[in-house]
Amino acid sequence: MWNSRRELPITSSLLVSLGLLLAVGLAACIPTPSLPAASSASPQPTALFATPSAPTSEPELPTTPATETPISSPTPILYRNTFPDPALYFWSPIASGFEQPVDIQNAGDGSGRLFIVEKGGRIRILANWLPLPDPFLDIHKRVGSKGYEQGLLGLAFHPNFEQNGYFYVNYTDTFGNTVVSRFQVSADDPNRADPNSELILLRVEQPYANHNGGGLVFGPDGLLYIGLGDGGSAGDPQENAQNPQTYLGKMLRLNVDAPQPHPEIWASGLRNPWRYAFDPLTGDLYIADVGQNAWEEINFVPARTPGPLNFGWDFYEGAHPFEDLPPVGMLLTPPVAEYSHEHRRCSVTGGYVYRGNELPEWHGVYFFADFCSREVFGLIRLDQTTWYWQPLFNDVGQVSTFGVDETGEIYLAAYESGLILRLMRR
Repeated sequence: MWNSRRELPITSSLLVSLGLLLAVGLAACIPTPSLPAASSASPQPTALFATPSAPTSEPELPTTPATETPISSPTPILYRNTFPDPALYFWSPIASGFEQPVDIQNAGDGSGRLFIVEKGGRIRILANWLPLPDPFLDIHKRVGSKGYEQGLLGLAFHPNFEQNGYFYVNYTDTFGNTVVSRFQVSADDPNRADPNSELILLRVEQPYANHNGGGLVFGPDGLLYIGLGDGGSAGDPQENAQNPQTYLGKMLRLNVDAPQPHPEIWASGLRNPWRYAFDPLTGDLYIADVGQNAWEEINFVPARTPGPLNFGWDFYEGAHPFEDLPPVGMLLTPPVAEYSHEHRRCSVTGGYVYRGNELPEWHGVYFFADFCSREVFGLIRLDQTTWYWQPLFNDVGQVSTFGVDETGEIYLAAYESGLILRLMRR
């Protein structure tokens, strides 16, 4: 889940200056407008960062806010250089009474329902913004949730859920290990799942009680993406994130429709990916990875990237050297945005690119949050290689997750209060 030490800050929306020592001896540097360049006395990395060419100077951002009238152009918005004025919008509470909500999903079946995952082991339904009294699924006796980052952590519905009734969950069992399994909805009640239909697809031993990851997302390729943390403790003491012999610290892909599904390691070098999502318009993937003690990061993977990828942990925390030097020639993918633990920030919560219908002026904005500072941020792509982020909303709550409904409207869950909130125009 998120980092139990609540570690997560942001300091730049552009790539940090990193001395990149190439095998041929050429040094390249990725500049950032808000972070100082690495000292010439500091050790230089020996890895080649695989990333589009970075901007050579800080982008000039307009000082005036974007128009607040709905955008009428039918052209999909991929790039933008301003945010709407956040003062004209607010996160409206639409439902309450949830116990430690950690995920929000829709089934994509035309029902309009939202499914709220509670850490203790229940999935509840929000229909017409009203919580149904009985849970959709209750497996609390199978779930170990005593650890701060343990519990029922993730939910994903099969792309053909309307036909087959399959959905998938990621939870920590009573032994503290990760389980990814499939359930099926009851034949006679669409609002109740059959708890006896569980089919375990993956079990991963966890050495510690934190950094379980927990997210599940189906990609445009129809594969199930499974994000796992590095196994916990601090500083990846077992070096799992860079060890190809373990699933820990990895992003896995799984063909759930195969006769014998077997996970593929698609990416490594992750510390604790807490929420990741595909842009439904472009197929691009955004991954929020919780940092150690200094930096939080957002990673970006363009659509149809085959992998394998390596996001650098624990050689790097964000774009900053953390421990040891990567092998010569190793390709690493740096974050497109990061922030420091200043201003009470400590742990990133990933969100979604807005593609809804009701607030078209927000199209192309990626929303994310910090669990400790209770802020919601926005990240935009100015052009193919340039990114910019800024705080948008304050004191929203301990944001544990975001979610979108079937029409693309965006929601968030406040962990401590149990509120579900929706972004709306004032």
